[in-house]
Amino acid sequence: MRLLWFVPFLLLLFIEGSVGRPFYPLPSKNEVKHRKSLQTFRPYNIAHRGSNGELPEETTGAYMRAIEEGADFIETDILATKDGSLICFHDVTLDETTDIAKHKEFANRIRTYEVQGDNVTGWFIVDFTLAELKTLRVKQRYKFRDQKYNGKFSIITLEEFISIALDADRIVGIYPEIKNPVFINQRVKWADGKKFEDKFVETLLKYGYKGAYMSKEWQKQPVFIQSFAPTSLVYISNFTDSPKIFLIDDVTMPTQDTNQSYWDITSDKYLEFIKDYVVGIGPWKDTIVPVENNYLGPPTDLVAKAHAHDLQVHPYTYRNEQTFLHLDFHQDPYVEYSYWINKIGVDGLFTDFTGSLHNYQEWTAPSSKEDDGDASGLLHKIASMISSFKND
Repeated sequence: MRLLWFVPFLLLLFIEGSVGRPFYPLPSKNEVKHRKSLQTFRPYNIAHRGSNGELPEETTGAYMRAIEEGADFIETDILATKDGSLICFHDVTLDETTDIAKHKEFANRIRTYEVQGDNVTGWFIVDFTLAELKTLRVKQRYKFRDQKYNGKFSIITLEEFISIALDADRIVGIYPEIKNPVFINQRVKWADGKKFEDKFVETLLKYGYKGAYMSKEWQKQPVFIQSFAPTSLVYISNFTDSPKIFLIDDVTMPTQDTNQSYWDITSDKYLEFIKDYVVGIGPWKDTIVPVENNYLGPPTDLVAKAHAHDLQVHPYTYRNEQTFLHLDFHQDPYVEYSYWINKIGVDGLFTDFTGSLHNYQEWTAPSSKEDDGDASGLLHKIASMISSFKND
């Protein structure tokens, strides 16, 4: 399987590095029949900005790698360009994860805008057209991660992101975020008078993403729509019944649109209100289990409270590196996954390392009846998986 994936990936690197337009086409019109369905019996493996622990975030390479490694959903952040195109990019500025600083033609585009109450200076996406952004190349956010793919990939659009999921050889869900909607609606105007949220939903509907959670339509093309802005989630509920996830920031951060505190939005009263519009919450994991001096404290009741309101819990973000792993986990990401899945009881995990989470879930999957109580069965399963890696 890995060898079959590696050949198109090499071609992808060659083409992406040679031309401004990305390798990936718009979604295929040819429906792939008999694709393996999405698993729904264990917590969802959500590829946070793709497999961005290995490749630059939100790129074709990161998403293709995540699918190859077993992601249930590929996650992305959606922003809008100066000319109204929807793109996959996390920051409202280009400084951290592109080579914008090398482009002398854009030297005079640095601006200072207010973003969520703070003055931010840099090259802002909203000041560039899609064509201009396509001339840039993406790089790794963290210096301690693999740098060899820097400059190999361009920024992609929401439609191109959708194509990666739809053209996979199995059903892979998408998990797009309505990113910074207040800022985008202030800076980007569409000729038809519609808002950022309208364009976002229109694109999803255009490519067949619709249907309530676990409906036949949803299972065919799974999607979770996420946002830190509750107003946006309530608004789009008028136009789509696709399941939505309300993201929750650190305890110090108010909501970006309603200025509500963490304590307001995690109260029973608010969860009872928001459950009419969303199927779950996506909290920063350190708000579920507070951390002090890099050690875990006692868990809060947030997961139990959310479950009591029939809300799923998809925390973010799980990362393999020593920099991010709390000392309780002994530098072992599998110990962290075990803690969150088996003790805390979450329903999905945003991870930078899709392969690690997938391997953990495969290795700890319930054995067959023949293997029940037989340690050799588990050892055989692990040996088989290791052997498959060696043979690829």
